[in-house]
Amino acid sequence: MSLRDRLGSREWHDTWDVVVIGGGATGLGTAVEAASRGLRTLLLERGDFAQGTSSRSTKLVHGGVRYLEQMNLALVTDALRERGAMLRNAPHLVHKLDFVVPIYSYAAMPYYGIGLKMYDWLSGRFSLGPSKWLSAAETAERLPTVRREGLKGGVLYRDGQFDDARYATALARTFEDLGGVALNYVEVTGLIQRGGKIEGITAVELESSERFDVSASVVINATGVFAEEIFQMDPAKQEVSLALSQGSHLVLTKDFLPGTSALMIPKTEDGRVLFAIPWHEHLVVGTTDEPVRQNSREPRATLEERSFLARHVAQYLGREVTAHDVLSVWAGLRPLLRRGNAATSKLSRDHQVLRSPSGLITITGGKWTTYRKMGEDTISFAVRAAGLRAAPSHTRDAVYGSDLPAVQALAAEYSELAGSLHPLLPYRKSEIVWAARHEHARTTEDVLARRTRALFLNAAAAIDAAPEVSRLLARELGRDEEWRRRDLNKFLNVAAGYKFAG
Repeated sequence: MSLRDRLGSREWHDTWDVVVIGGGATGLGTAVEAASRGLRTLLLERGDFAQGTSSRSTKLVHGGVRYLEQMNLALVTDALRERGAMLRNAPHLVHKLDFVVPIYSYAAMPYYGIGLKMYDWLSGRFSLGPSKWLSAAETAERLPTVRREGLKGGVLYRDGQFDDARYATALARTFEDLGGVALNYVEVTGLIQRGGKIEGITAVELESSERFDVSASVVINATGVFAEEIFQMDPAKQEVSLALSQGSHLVLTKDFLPGTSALMIPKTEDGRVLFAIPWHEHLVVGTTDEPVRQNSREPRATLEERSFLARHVAQYLGREVTAHDVLSVWAGLRPLLRRGNAATSKLSRDHQVLRSPSGLITITGGKWTTYRKMGEDTISFAVRAAGLRAAPSHTRDAVYGSDLPAVQALAAEYSELAGSLHPLLPYRKSEIVWAARHEHARTTEDVLARRTRALFLNAAAAIDAAPEVSRLLARELGRDEEWRRRDLNKFLNVAAGYKFAG
């Protein structure tokens, strides 16, 4: 399928005001910000939207309790304000969640209690409700499987939870509603430079191998852990010190922690906060914080990380984790700004906007919760640097709507699509067709990993469902049998890494 075919009725410009490279949370937030301010904006992603870090988070919309210990009050305050905006703008994707910190030492109670009261205070008018002390009995009631031996009590606080990849898809649709053009599976291969200044990019549409040039007033590098690959295309070669950290998660059956409250462990042996969180009727346990030297498009949880998570589940929930219990395991990389020789668990999630002598603008660092603020800061910087005319920012009050009624109507129109995709998955066949028609899904992996969360919830069930997904997708996209087999095999190879013993 050619670039023109993929564009359909969307408008292509001879010169764009802004080209954003990278379709994760940062790139999508930046693109929405630019388009909402009246700038002609093109977003290019070489894989799928949110394929990397942005679909592999701990699924939290939060200020970051652990940053209080670092006394990074500005980051926490900004994140709490953005948490409020996400809850208001996308209530179908973001919701409040109760967290309980079990306490096994009386001496620790004032430390955690006062810290969470400070968290409440910093939330201000964006508070989701006050934290409060719990007795040992109340703690056990909210965390039915928590270790009872030595339990002194607990602290309850409230934060936010979301579906990261679904939120990213909503951002892409919002961006296009604002007049922007978003293209996945388009790789930027070079930067066009004239007179020492960057004036555009060269790219290739990966499905057709079609190559093309794009002129732009501003090029923004929002590629996260892959930022250095874009730096290498820039003759100015501005050096930015990034530290890569890997975070891994296990998905367990809900009976490991029944109920609706999440468990929060404030400090593990590596200094990280650890969570056990109900999500889509499963339990997500994470995350680790391991420094890595090289980036990867498909990082894998190490044996040490898997053992670390399983050991803490046994320690706090009193139940050994077997390979049979783990429905899926995934890992993601974080781009952290390096400051000195601090361990990655001590590095802040602050973001930074940089501009090279040739004019390349890079946004790096940050976290999912502050994606909108990152986009606002980046576009405000770009507007000043390039002398662009743009409206003031108003994305804090944007709304990302739900498409549920339209998906249901599709299933009603075509009876074949009304059936369940798999007995162990909460998805219907109509969602595959909807993802292909309206959400840029191009592969079986796109559908099972990000448009639905099947691969992240139950890798074995996703593998079972994959042949039917590839069949429906091939029919919808007009692909032949050879493409279907190749696409299916590619997904099966990726999915094998999500099995605990894989």
